[in-house]
Amino acid sequence: MTQIDIAIVGAGLFGRKHVETMQQEPGCRLVAIADPGPEAAAYARELGIPCFEDYRAMLDRVRPQAAIIAAPNVLHAPVGIACAERGIHMLVEKPIADTVEAALQLTEAAERAGVALLVGHHRRHNPIIERAREVVQSGRIGRVTAISAQWMLLKASEYFDAVHRRSPGAGPVLTNAVHDIDDLRYICGDVVAVQAMISHAVRRYPVEDTAVITLRFASGALGTLTVSDTAVAPWSWELTAGENPFYPRNDENCYLISGTEGALTVPKLELWRYAAERGWGFPLQRERLAVEATDPLVRQIRHFCAVVRGEAEPKITGRDAVRTLLAVQAVFEAARTGHTIEVDGA
Repeated sequence: MTQIDIAIVGAGLFGRKHVETMQQEPGCRLVAIADPGPEAAAYARELGIPCFEDYRAMLDRVRPQAAIIAAPNVLHAPVGIACAERGIHMLVEKPIADTVEAALQLTEAAERAGVALLVGHHRRHNPIIERAREVVQSGRIGRVTAISAQWMLLKASEYFDAVHRRSPGAGPVLTNAVHDIDDLRYICGDVVAVQAMISHAVRRYPVEDTAVITLRFASGALGTLTVSDTAVAPWSWELTAGENPFYPRNDENCYLISGTEGALTVPKLELWRYAAERGWGFPLQRERLAVEATDPLVRQIRHFCAVVRGEAEPKITGRDAVRTLLAVQAVFEAARTGHTIEVDGA
């Protein structure tokens, strides 16, 4: 198996998590870091690799086969375009960019250059999400009619000590619910229209702390997504899926997906259907679906290496990630105008 030389742009929390993940994957090798922060050089010395303040200098001097872009959202597009211009494949953290326009520029640059662009919506590599998609797409619950999704937990007050986290664009819709919208798109199909209300009534910061979102899917299914980072509640992917050991796990669900032949809970993967006769006067039968617990970040980096080697197609392309970002943009527009916002394709 050919080992892939990978550089990382951004040595913050997400960048370091990628480093830890790469250390578990023999199919790749970390060759350099680019980050202007004062702690990045010391971190690179610990790893025994060069560190550059300027990502362009790193790309030109090291010439990695691939790069992981874990810099702030506003830098995703310029760094990615620089990679594309140099023929370097890339894994870009979510969201793909800070605006739809920038995301399209990055996607088109990668397409012109013929380089791979994989976007880091890592939950698509989680066996729970994969199994949920298989159940829904196979028709085991019939035609999906309604989805109820929740992302509700309490962020610690010190989280907001960083000024940028109190600013528009840093709230739970773009930071957190973007994952849930992508999950629902992946499981149930594209979102074609959005209604929304947003509030900052609790903390009174310019950024939202709560949102209620209504989604219409291309299939005709309707869904709601309730979002709040000021709620004492167990109903979020982080607190139910057991994906990240930082979060204490609760035996609850965050998505309820209902169809004409059955229903599915996520992440517990409980499949509810009638055993025989149908109708509200008859009992439902519950089946718990099993999946193997594996780290989605490890599966993601393994998949990325396979994409770079030409052995696989990206599980989430730039175009696909743009459609998720379009749905998130529609949330803010719907909340601002009070109108239903149609989600155009990318």
